[in-house]
Amino acid sequence: MKKLFFIILSFGAINGFSQDFDKNLASARTSYSSGDLENSRFAMEQMLRDLDIAIGKEIVKLLPATLANLKVDEKSDNVSGSGFGLVIHRTYGADPKAASLDIVNNSPLINSLNAMLNMPLIGGMMHDENQKQVKIQGYKSMLNRTVDSESGKTSYELQIPMNNTLVTLKIADTNEGEITQAANTLPLSKIVAIAQ
Repeated sequence: MKKLFFIILSFGAINGFSQDFDKNLASARTSYSSGDLENSRFAMEQMLRDLDIAIGKEIVKLLPATLANLKVDEKSDNVSGSGFGLVIHRTYGADPKAASLDIVNNSPLINSLNAMLNMPLIGGMMHDENQKQVKIQGYKSMLNRTVDSESGKTSYELQIPMNNTLVTLKIADTNEGEITQAANTLPLSKIVAIAQ
């Protein structure tokens, strides 16, 4: 724990994050010095949340202003941190033609999705005509198709696991070509480099 504290201390000092980060750093240091490990841990968790949010904001800057010919709805942008990973949500367009992009670091879905994509036996047992594997910018991905029983419109969800980051793109009233083309416009290699 002592090493982690000093690594975070060094990282915060080098990059100079928000006042909240500095306040939490001071609180963690004071609590740690006085032997109050519970409050020191709490302050360090707050620092990790601040760090996740700062990373998330950098990733949001990389995202395109339009996706599948849909303009971004910046008011819906949401960046949050849990101390264990970051969560980014962005919406493009509006109903009935809309897209959503979610980027989750340390997603619990990563392991099961990677197992389906990388182990033929598991992937074969999970065979579904509305689900298939595709490659997006070199990343094995899972493409899911849904047909609305009332409107008859087709929507797609594309899940792209990249190391410990899961990118999920959903587009309503679309086709396979449009969603894969949209996914190929995302700066995935930059996202994964920053998110790690």
